[in-house]
Amino acid sequence: VQLQASGGGLVQAGDSLRLSCEVSGRTISRYDLGWFRQAPGKEREFVAAIGWRPGSAVYADSVKGRFTVSRDNGKNAVILQMSMLKFEDTAVYYCARVGGGSWYLASSYDSWGQGTQVTVSS
Repeated sequence: VQLQASGGGLVQAGDSLRLSCEVSGRTISRYDLGWFRQAPGKEREFVAAIGWRPGSAVYADSVKGRFTVSRDNGKNAVILQMSMLKFEDTAVYYCARVGGGSWYLASSYDSWGQGTQVTVSS
C-alpha cells in the first residue's frame, strides 16, 4: 500500500487548509488511518485518526475543535481539514495506516506517506 499526502502550503494564522492523503494499492474501507506531524527539532506527534467504523475519530488535544479528519472511501483518501491555524501548527504532516495497537502511537502504524509541509505565519 502507498500513501500520498498533499495540500500543504504557506498560510497565515487563522486561515484554513485541507490536506488529502490518497491511498493506492488497497482499498481503505476496512483500514484505520491517521495523521501525524513533525516540527523541526521535535518528535513526530499524533494529530488525528479515523477508524473504518462510522463515527470513530480521535484528536490530539492541541487540535481538537479546529481540525476534522474524515474519509472519502470513493476516492480512497483520508482528509484533514484544518481551521484556525496557529503558528505552532507548522510542521510536516504525514498520513499513515494503522497496523495494530494504539492510534496515538507512531509505532502502531505500518505504512507512511512522504509528508506535506504546512507553514503558518504569525
